[in-house]
Amino acid sequence: MTELKRRLNLFDATAIVTGSMIGSGIFIVSADMARTLGSPGLLILAWVLTGIITLAAALSYGELAAMMPHAGGQYIYLREAFGKLPAFLYGWTLFTVIQSGTIAAVAVAFAKFTGVIFPIISHSKWLIKFNIFGTYTIGLNTENLLAIISIILLTWINTRGLEEGKWLQNIFTSAKVLALLGLIFLGITIGKNHDAIFHNLQNIWSSSWTSTSPTLFTKELTGVSILGALGVAMVGSLFSSIAWDTVTYTAGETINPKRNIPLSLAIGTGLVTILYILANFAYLSTLPLHGSINGVDTFSRGIQFATNDRVGTACAEIIFGTPGSIIMALLVMVSTFGCNNGLILSTARVYFAMAKDGLFFKKAGELNKNSVPSFALIVQCIWSCFLCLSGTYSNLLDYVIFAVLIFYVLTILGLIVLRVKKPNEERPYKTIGYPIVPLIYIIFATAISIDLLILKPLYTWPGLVIVFLGVPVYKLWKKNT
Repeated sequence: MTELKRRLNLFDATAIVTGSMIGSGIFIVSADMARTLGSPGLLILAWVLTGIITLAAALSYGELAAMMPHAGGQYIYLREAFGKLPAFLYGWTLFTVIQSGTIAAVAVAFAKFTGVIFPIISHSKWLIKFNIFGTYTIGLNTENLLAIISIILLTWINTRGLEEGKWLQNIFTSAKVLALLGLIFLGITIGKNHDAIFHNLQNIWSSSWTSTSPTLFTKELTGVSILGALGVAMVGSLFSSIAWDTVTYTAGETINPKRNIPLSLAIGTGLVTILYILANFAYLSTLPLHGSINGVDTFSRGIQFATNDRVGTACAEIIFGTPGSIIMALLVMVSTFGCNNGLILSTARVYFAMAKDGLFFKKAGELNKNSVPSFALIVQCIWSCFLCLSGTYSNLLDYVIFAVLIFYVLTILGLIVLRVKKPNEERPYKTIGYPIVPLIYIIFATAISIDLLILKPLYTWPGLVIVFLGVPVYKLWKKNT
């Protein structure tokens, strides 16, 4: 069996977009963003700008998806615009680190918050461990064991057919959206803290960069330094907003993809953007941005110094008291489990498309009796589980921040290239506001990339190394096929 079956409707596709975007990030990253910016106004601005450029990218991808409604999504777009090598480098990076690493990280986040309810689940409860170079510890503990079990379970469900995977996605996405809406509503109403609101309004545009290592240090930001800090801070919000493009991987299984893929991208990214901005308003309604109000130490409750950066949990504890940590743990468990289902379901379709081009294991291009690429799912599962055992996969994710932005920029440049190369190609949907909308993303993402090259070189150049390690792998694969 070699042909995928179209079984995903508009609601299913939108659930993949929304569910894949909302993981654990929205409940955590605002703490580090607040330390980087030191300003409630700039914190909201960072999330607004993230929403604008994410929506600009999604609207641009919509044209590519409608033009090429095939399994593989971004891989196909890069191949058609620039050739097989850039497309392979994207698929290589997606498999080795970006998506497999994200699946591992989200699974560990699921297990970590499960440990709030069941303390036996902990990264410190080792079953077997090894020290490498005296620095990194790898092995099996109860936390990554549960993470691995969750990946295997979701992979098994998705090998049983698209229907099973999509219904699980629909249920968990609906649950997490409703729960997040509930947190936002209660945070703005019941949890409203007048002292925190007054403090945040008084300091709304006062910007500073706070470092906690090796000691607490705060530096005032002015002028150009504010723009630099804004770019660095947006790494958190951007990575809480990625994975919207995973729905394009499933275009070969979407009913009327020329209509439903672009619509799902617009609806899903728009919905998540609104939810994320409102969630941060809820945080600022319940918590002071800084660690103190009028000299009173509130480090445990401030956004900048929320325990383990769990801003969502700190907000929930204001609303519900002590049970708030349990309620938030349940919300994050639902959120991360549903997020990983969307990632696992969709990403295997990229490897399916690569295998069709002779650039991945041949068997990954075959479908099982349930009309899904089960071998691609299994290979993805094995590598993601291995990354769960590694103490370094989170570092690898940091390293590809730059690479992810580059591939997004390259793909949207591909939209412009294809307008020139294939002017007569059928385009059921054309990017709204072309070429302004694509250029908005290209300019913003390129500016942030340059900002990261300057301010965080340790997390950018290694990302490029990982990408270009794929060049000899590509040549080797081509030689043996």
